Amino acid sequence: MALSACTKTFDDKTPGELGFTKGSSFQLAIATVGASRNYIYVDGAPQNGAALVSGNIFPSGLGNYGFSVLGGNRAFLLRDTSSTTTQAQLSFANVVGINKNYTIFAFDTITAVKQKTVETSIVIPADTSARIRFANFIYHPLGMPPVDVFSLNRNSNVFTNVSITDVTGFINYPSNIGVDTLYVRETGTTNLLAKVSVSSLTPKRSYTVLYRGSGRAAGLKTASLFANW
Repeated sequence: MALSACTKTFDDKTPGELGFTKGSSFQLAIATVGASRNYIYVDGAPQNGAALVSGNIFPSGLGNYGFSVLGGNRAFLLRDTSSTTTQAQLSFANVVGINKNYTIFAFDTITAVKQKTVETSIVIPADTSARIRFANFIYHPLGMPPVDVFSLNRNSNVFTNVSITDVTGFINYPSNIGVDTLYVRETGTTNLLAKVSVSSLTPKRSYTVLYRGSGRAAGLKTASLFANW
């Protein structure tokens, strides 16, 4: 998989699996502008062993797509552990189901961190296709217009009119087709905001295209791809 954005990834050794009998699987995507030393806790227990920065996905890597959380009402905490940090701690609760998959998106800025937890519906295609979805977590203090995602190979939009903090459903997408380029544009225009190269998606796997960064200037916006399963 080739990515055009310079997005750091974090490869932890926490085992990932599909199918939980006592809880569910979680991923954390750090879209917060300026994040530099983030840790996620569940019921007071730290989940990541190394600090996460803006653009990190935890966990990430082949066969390592989630950390397990027991079912029920669970307390989450996202914080920067530096004694000099200006990042506000974010405490939130999630009612965790059984045998499900979730993604937590942290976004906004370090002085006003927010989160959105969405269920990541993993459906394994019967054919050799993969699946992708789009998550819009760009930041601007005054807001930003919705966006479309245009596929160069298809010569058409694959997602349309996606507002900030929206996460689309998954769509089927051809795997092992070489390189496609996805362009993030202001809805209804060809005004390019960011792009990501997608190369040889693994059949039957699910992926998220994450649009993040600051909307204040062109060079501060980025799009990247990560695997959910």
